[in-house]
Amino acid sequence: MKIMVANSAGYCFGVKRAIESIDKLLEQRIGWICTYGPIIHNPQVVEHYENMGVKVANSIDDIPPGSNVIIRTHGISSKEYRLIQQKGCKVFDKTCPFVKKVQRIVMEYHQKGYTIIIVGDPQHPEVKGVNGWCEGTAIILDSVERAREIPCLEKGCVVSQTTMAYEKWENINQVLRTKIKDMVAFNTICDATYQRQKEAEDLAKRVDVMIVIGGLNSSNTKKLADLCRKHCERTYHIESKEQLPLNKLEKSDIIGITAGASTPDWIINSIVDELEKQAKGRD
Repeated sequence: MKIMVANSAGYCFGVKRAIESIDKLLEQRIGWICTYGPIIHNPQVVEHYENMGVKVANSIDDIPPGSNVIIRTHGISSKEYRLIQQKGCKVFDKTCPFVKKVQRIVMEYHQKGYTIIIVGDPQHPEVKGVNGWCEGTAIILDSVERAREIPCLEKGCVVSQTTMAYEKWENINQVLRTKIKDMVAFNTICDATYQRQKEAEDLAKRVDVMIVIGGLNSSNTKKLADLCRKHCERTYHIESKEQLPLNKLEKSDIIGITAGASTPDWIINSIVDELEKQAKGRD
């Protein structure tokens, strides 16, 4: 059994920045801390910080007045910013810089009178937040079929969810070019996401089994798993070593490992250690 780990597996810059901010605030003992929504889509990490006293506020009403509020990497709408500040809270904005860029583009082109089109998952918090920078007026597309259904537009500005699969972005844009007379498109997929997806696909082509590690509710991890399955039928999306499909692994297997942007090193390492232990036991 041979194990190969993708170089880009694990925390991206934006997630690492958000996690480090929580650690610093806990060290400073500044008082009641909450995150607006789970800090990242990884249940083990969220549970870790809840045990340390960091609460998750799932709505504006859940945020106690005057508390310390961390805005997660996904970002929020301009209206939500105002409502949180009106509660007298101290805001620590850890929106990913790549997401901030999308928000600025959407606000600028909305003010210029363009219809905003967001290529992404309409239920994802990042997409919901971005939509809030054009007053909730965006057309949100997550498939070529949906793109074909929209009416023809005089002028439109197209952006993508930062974790969108590049191939899907390109395919949807091909359709949109036939529907929008004056179209400006910004490929706002973050560089780290593109590199992670490319490495995962390349690795999946060379192995017998792919293990994709990350929260089952993590959008970028689910996309990694989908990409890997195109090249490696035996692809498994898991959150922890307890979910390893050990009974489906063979002694001769070459196993590839990648992980989503919200997966900490300690989870990746625990899975690699377990696989190495299994490999030795089968020698």
